[in-house]
Amino acid sequence: MRLDLLLCRLRFARSRTVAQRWIAEGHIRCNSARVVRIDHAIAEGDVLTLPIGRTVKVIVMDSLPQRRGPAAEAQSHYRVRNRDS
Repeated sequence: MRLDLLLCRLRFARSRTVAQRWIAEGHIRCNSARVVRIDHAIAEGDVLTLPIGRTVKVIVMDSLPQRRGPAAEAQSHYRVRNRDS
């Protein structure tokens, strides 16, 4: 699944355009590597590092969403990794 579509479906970005801008600015990491291509492929098990406001959220993808659903459904597709892990 494309990273821009994933960020939109997981409700980290309000639209794909916002997600594409966020990625193009180089703020996202996938498996510790900086991502600058909006069509970067994401798979189950990938670790994403996302700057959210003044914090950094590290998530592990458990499954890929098929649609942009409610927040509870979106959150069921990933786990938040603690900084200690």
